[in-house]
Amino acid sequence: MTPIEQFSNAQAASDECGDTLWNEDNLNPPSSPSKSQPLKVKTKHQFININGMNIFYRESGPAGAPVLVLLHGYPSSSHMFRNLMDDLSDKYHLIAADYPGYGRSDQPKIADFAYTFANYTSIMEQLLEALGIHKFSLYLMDYGAPIGWRIASGNPDRIEALIVQNGCAYEEGLETFWDPIKAYWKDRSDKMSEDELRSFHSPDGLKWQYTHGVPDPALVSPDNWEIDLRHLEREENGQIQLDLFYDYQTNVILYPEWQKYLRDTNPEMLIVYGKNDFIFPVSGAEAYKKDVKNLEYHLFDAGHFALETVGDQIAEKIRDFLDRKVAAKPAISDH
Repeated sequence: MTPIEQFSNAQAASDECGDTLWNEDNLNPPSSPSKSQPLKVKTKHQFININGMNIFYRESGPAGAPVLVLLHGYPSSSHMFRNLMDDLSDKYHLIAADYPGYGRSDQPKIADFAYTFANYTSIMEQLLEALGIHKFSLYLMDYGAPIGWRIASGNPDRIEALIVQNGCAYEEGLETFWDPIKAYWKDRSDKMSEDELRSFHSPDGLKWQYTHGVPDPALVSPDNWEIDLRHLEREENGQIQLDLFYDYQTNVILYPEWQKYLRDTNPEMLIVYGKNDFIFPVSGAEAYKKDVKNLEYHLFDAGHFALETVGDQIAEKIRDFLDRKVAAKPAISDH
């Protein structure tokens, strides 16, 4: 088809009215993909075998581009990153996996696998090794935060930048929501606390986690908690969630170590936080200012799952941050 055949009837009519049709802007409109506007890379949905388990992961972005590893929170999965991955896939290589027992990854029997944050960290590290990813940035959210802090503090030379979204590394960030969890830490046989914890991942509890603190809850798709229920209703999954609630105390013990890591390495860090979050409130975000000098700090009028309602704004902040802090660095031969 010749260039003239590509014009619509409306454009032809415009020319008949005396407008200038033949100019460079019309032949090459700004919206047309060009070298200065890389095409987005569609997300692939794949499995990889780690320690005999099929681990599901999403991958998008150009091969060889700077890598951003996305670590999901409770009670979600890599599904929470679907839109962010699309937003950034023109320039960054994105990886988001489901932990065992979440999303589409295998759920081994409790008798065969200890559901702990240390084990989840090991699985994520092995996945990165299997994919040949050696340098990367991390996106830490909710449960993804302690997994990410373990990875970062254990491999500081591999970290290019850190992005924290409603994830904690300070005890002042564990407020009222955590009272029944702390009671469970003190007495695992406390049935009242256990019942309250089980309610967190009931259908009503899931809806609350996604919509609490959201100015317009109608913006949050119910598909989110219905997709979460797919893995939460699997046999033994209720106990897995209780095991992880109990094991979270191992993260709190490590908070001082992770804070020292932040002081010693002063990583490039971006905070993009839903300021209305009841689970990990803003006090936890503020606490990072004590230890990180290279900190860029942004609060949004959103709840815990901020990507669901202000994802486009967060994506803009991340793109700007990574463009300056990571992409501007000299390229290396591999990840």
